[in-house]
Amino acid sequence: MANIKSQKKRILTNAKSAERNKAMKSELRTRVKTAVKSVGADDSDETVRLAVKRLDMAAAKGIIHPNQAARRKSRLMKRINAGA
Repeated sequence: MANIKSQKKRILTNAKSAERNKAMKSELRTRVKTAVKSVGADDSDETVRLAVKRLDMAAAKGIIHPNQAARRKSRLMKRINAGA
């Protein structure tokens, strides 16, 4: 354990942000999965739009790299268009 007060604080704030990032990444996987499952359904456009929106938000907040967001969106669209 650190002895320096600022380092103790950093440990706490890093744990908080790690928890937040973990939740966001989990949500990304869920959104993409539901978008792929909803191919051909009435609400497929909406689920795809939400998945893309979450990917963009994660990239903007620095949770994932912008290139990773672009790659994941591209792969999602490929899968959606192949199934439609």
